[in-house]
This record gives sequence, structure tokens and C-alpha cells, in this order.
Amino acid sequence: MEFVIKISQFLLSLSVLIILHELGHFIPAKLFKTRVEKFYLFFDIKYSLFKKKIGETVYGIGWLPLGGYVKISGMIDESMDKEQMAQPPQPWEFRSKPSWQRLIIMLGGVTVNFILAWVIYIFVSGFYGDTTVATNSIQDGYLIENNAIKDAGIQTGDNIISVNGEKYENLTDLSYSFITAKNAVIERNGQEIKIDFPQDFAGKLTNSNGAPLLSLRTPFYVDRVVDTMPNVNSGIKKGDVIVGINSKELKYFDEFPDALSEYKDQEVTAKVLRDGQTVNVNLKVDKDAKLGIIRGGSLELFDQLGYVDLVKKEYGFVESFGVGTNKFVKQFKKYGEQLKLIFTPSTGAYQGVGGFYAIYNVFPDSWSWEFFWGITAFLSIMLGVLNLLPIPALDGGHVMFLFYEMISGRKPSEKFLERAQMVGFFILIGLVLFANGNDIFKAIFK
Repeated sequence: MEFVIKISQFLLSLSVLIILHELGHFIPAKLFKTRVEKFYLFFDIKYSLFKKKIGETVYGIGWLPLGGYVKISGMIDESMDKEQMAQPPQPWEFRSKPSWQRLIIMLGGVTVNFILAWVIYIFVSGFYGDTTVATNSIQDGYLIENNAIKDAGIQTGDNIISVNGEKYENLTDLSYSFITAKNAVIERNGQEIKIDFPQDFAGKLTNSNGAPLLSLRTPFYVDRVVDTMPNVNSGIKKGDVIVGINSKELKYFDEFPDALSEYKDQEVTAKVLRDGQTVNVNLKVDKDAKLGIIRGGSLELFDQLGYVDLVKKEYGFVESFGVGTNKFVKQFKKYGEQLKLIFTPSTGAYQGVGGFYAIYNVFPDSWSWEFFWGITAFLSIMLGVLNLLPIPALDGGHVMFLFYEMISGRKPSEKFLERAQMVGFFILIGLVLFANGNDIFKAIFK
């Protein structure tokens, strides 16, 4: 069921992004009376799942969900339709239109991507508001499970004062700051310590054990007891909070493994907080130092218990425009920073480049429209920026040649454009193979 939910979100998001991106090309092409021969969601190599011709355009759905396209008459694209290009230019063809019209048609897709992301951030801000964990509410530091951060010298219980000299008010921004971190100042046992990260720290993060960059230290909140474990009839209940073992007080769940390791195959007395009262419950520890109790809880619950402070903000219709715009600008800047790292080999960040499986894994295994639209907005920015890269076969490649034509007054020859398109196509194939190959490598060897 989790797979169905994740794949459904992935395909729906991908479909929305592709259709709207291609509409960004389709609409100005139609406005400038340029013929659009095909409009496809997904690629229709050899055959289509669905197709219908309306007017001069065939609308369809392909079987290969790796993208989509519009085929515009008289344009040198991935179809490499040399037969059509060998004919005299027709007034309804792309190549016959003024350069400024061709530029608008080519920029239409990425423009829609950026507008879509901006609109989503406004809508999400107005509809859901913001819920964040205030960093000044963290009492005993963070849970550090990420191997790269551990290796850099940060430990569970350390409080993060600043990253790259900047202080952060909420956990989301603080966590993200580690992706581009060069140094951090932490507090440990009342002492401030500066941690300098290695040059390839971004690459180490991508090769770490997949744990969150920073996690909250949370209590042992009981969700249920495993049916096959001895403690199923111990009297422990859903909603109990275990706060001690024998005479030892334990505030956080991450403290339990070490405490229980002393009592393998023994019975212990657990101190339990239940409905505001403290009770004792006898529990059995198995040979692996486990209790067989599944923990649960939520940020709202941990807020009620005093472990964190959740800051909730709601925005009115007008206010959401400013908030959404700020989020769009911030995410745009974040993605630019990530690309800079990826194209700087010394950082090792290129090792974290992922393909479709990586995008699929971004979606949660339970349906949440708030998360869905947030992820879709970021992917829309990503799609827009990547399409602007000056690689022939991408929108940015076409725009690059159009700028050359507008500045120099000379149009590149169709032969040159065909060869450039072919080179760009092989570059794209290489990038796709590299990104998806990274996914396969990580799935097999990590």
C-alpha cells in the first residue's frame, strides 16, 4: 500500500509538471500561429497508450514516464525530422517566425514552471500556514544519526548555535544549512566549540547512511507492544511515556539502548508517566536488550509534553502573497546553491545526484496534500532551472542560439543546429544514465 501511495504521488506530480511545462510552449506557439503537431504526456516510443487528433494537433499519452514534449513544425528538436526541414520554410513553421517570437515560445515552459511554483507557495501558505520547531526550545541538543555529521565531530546532545556564522530560528532551515556548511559552532557541556567541515562534506552527506541531517530528541512514547514479545501482557498502554528504568531517569528515547544493555534477559521496573501520574510497570528485557515496544508520538504531542515548542502561523489572503513569494525566492536560491555544489567537483556533491527513483523517494508513504504540493513546487523550480541550462536539446540550448542570432544578426545554419541537437541529446542521455545509475548503485551497495 505504501508503494501505491508513493508511486501515485510521484506520477501525479510528474504529470502536472510535464503538462503545464509543455502548455508553456504550446500556448505562445498557438498565439503566434505556429503549428503544433503533437502534444504528449510521457514519451510514445513505438506506440501510445492514448492519442486523439483535434484540429492540427495530436494529443496523447505515451508509455514511458520520463517526460513529455510538444512537436512544433519547423523546429529542430529531438525528433530530428530532416525531411520536413529539407522543405522550403512555411509561414506556419517555427523557423519562419521572428526571433523574438521564437524566444517567447522557448521560454514559455520554464516561465510556467516558475509561476507554478510561486502560485503553489502562495496557496500552501494561505491554506496550511506554517508549523515549525523553534530552535531556542531545544533543551538538550539534537539527535545525531547522520554518519557524515558524526564523523565531522558533532554528537548527540550537542546544541547547534550557528552554521556558517548564521543563527537559525527553526529546525527546517537549520537542517538545510548543513548541505552548504563550511563550519558550525556547537555548545557541548556548557562550552562553545567550532567545527570545521571538510571540503567534500556535501559529498559525504550524500554518501552517509540516509539518516536525517538533524533529528529531535524525543521521549519513549508507547504506541503498541509487539504481539509476539513477552511484554504484551505487562500492563503497558498506548499513550504511556517511559521515563526511567529501575532507578535511572531517562528523558529521551536515544538513552534507552545503553540503559537496557545492562539488563539483557532480565526483568526491570519501568517508571511510566500515565495521565499525569507516575506508575511502575514490570517489563522484560530480551537477549538483544529490547522491550518489544513500538514507540510513536507526534510533534504536537511532544509540544504538549514540553519537549519542543511548535510555532504555528496562519496567513490571510493578502499576507500569503508576501509569504509565498519569500518561500519561492528562498527555494530558488537553495536550488542554485545545490547546483553550484554539484558542478564543483571538489565538494563531492555530484555523488548525490539522483534520478527518478530519488525523486520517487522524496514523497512520503502516507498521503499528504501539504507535502505533495510542497514537493511539487520545489520540483517545478528544479525542472525550470535544469531546462535553462545551455545544453542543446534543452530549452536553454535553443535560447542560447536565439540570443546569438538576435545579437549577431545571423542565424546559425540548420546543419549546425542539427549537429548541436545531436550533441546535446547524447549529453542528456549521459546525464540521465549517470543520475539513475547513482540510484541503482546506492540501492545495491548502500
